[in-house]
Amino acid sequence: MLDNVSKDYKSKNNIETNSLKNVNIRIKQGEFVFIIGDSGAGKSTLLKLLMREISPTEGKVYVNGKNLKRLRHSQIAKHRRNIGMVFQDFRLLKDRSVFENIAFAMQIVEKTKKQINDTVPRMLEIVGLNDKAKSYPKELSGGEQQRVALARALVNEPIILLADEPTGNLDPKNSWEIMNLLEEVNRRGTTVVVVTHNIEIVKTMDKRVIELKNGEIVSDWMNGADDEDSDFDI
Repeated sequence: MLDNVSKDYKSKNNIETNSLKNVNIRIKQGEFVFIIGDSGAGKSTLLKLLMREISPTEGKVYVNGKNLKRLRHSQIAKHRRNIGMVFQDFRLLKDRSVFENIAFAMQIVEKTKKQINDTVPRMLEIVGLNDKAKSYPKELSGGEQQRVALARALVNEPIILLADEPTGNLDPKNSWEIMNLLEEVNRRGTTVVVVTHNIEIVKTMDKRVIELKNGEIVSDWMNGADDEDSDFDI
């Protein structure tokens, strides 16, 4: 929940600019939500607030019922363990295999070797990469790399999954495969928030859509897959 949230940045000339202005958003557990808007609309700022990478200038941000501004430094890492993050540029470790990339996320939270060996193959099966465990990122297609990134984001069973332009570097076929995976993740109970410029995908999927423009919410609606009158001002 974002409660009347604004975020200001100061430029090198000490001039304040608004990234978000008086934003109010409520996302329920188990929802699938698209965040759309032009570059500079405030989408990335929104994700950074949810991850507690930054704090709002005004207003409050709540995740899982907790006011993020009140988290102590030692609590921030624990908060982030409840959130999986998928990026446009995959961010895989090039010198590690697919198995090792996914296992790394579990090692960070001090899972045992047995837990890792039991869980990683299951995640590879979910994203359809059973036969790629020993491969390295350079040996994979863009779609396969994004599947690894998705498996890594999900391996610790986060309550929330944030995806920042997850199809930005993919062709249409791979884009749809990733979106189908995200939809399956959502059906399993994970709250999914996707920032995207891919309006064709947004129009086709029957999900909630929040549009930002110049740091403000200009629309918030439930998109119908057959609703040809949906207004995309982007």
